[in-house]
Amino acid sequence: LSYIIMDNIQNALSRIYEIINKGNSGIIVLPPSPTADAIAAACSIYLGLTKMGKNVSLAASNIPQSDITGADKIKTQFATGGDSLMVSFPYTDGSIDKVDYSIQGELFNLVITPRPGFTKLNPDQVRYSYTGGTVDFIITIDAPTLNSLGAIYTDNQNHFTGRDIINVDRHLTNAFFGTVNFVNKTVSSNSELALAMLQGIKVNIDRD
Repeated sequence: LSYIIMDNIQNALSRIYEIINKGNSGIIVLPPSPTADAIAAACSIYLGLTKMGKNVSLAASNIPQSDITGADKIKTQFATGGDSLMVSFPYTDGSIDKVDYSIQGELFNLVITPRPGFTKLNPDQVRYSYTGGTVDFIITIDAPTLNSLGAIYTDNQNHFTGRDIINVDRHLTNAFFGTVNFVNKTVSSNSELALAMLQGIKVNIDRD
């Protein structure tokens, strides 16, 4: 790779390797309307880190339509792992009358009662994830600034504070906000950077 805008390519890759090796869990974050290239780069890094045994997730403000391997793992929640089950569903202010629970034999029931006049909860819109865990590192893809990530950043700014951020991008306007800025403004794609990163952290690259 030529003309990398950082200390130097080997130094950046060494720091990325160190951050990923010392951490166990991470989140790969995409902008709200990611390009096919950005999705491919993010999914490749996701698959590579998963192969390394890391607990990683993919997040974006909006779920893109893509048949790239791994794209079905992109969620709109900033999932941090952990042991607490989180139940999420669309909500309108004032639409919930009460939340209760009951135990019937070996079943634990969570009871969500809508306020009169509001539509009842659609089970097809209920999503489940785990929370309460820690995030050791965050990898941003194709984002010149943190704000360009949209709601996935603005709604979760506390998770970005004090975390190692690996900034992977090729924008001319990148603000170098990362702990490591793996930014090259002359490469062909973010996927080219993703390949260099996977090779640098010694991931065995398969067909996917």
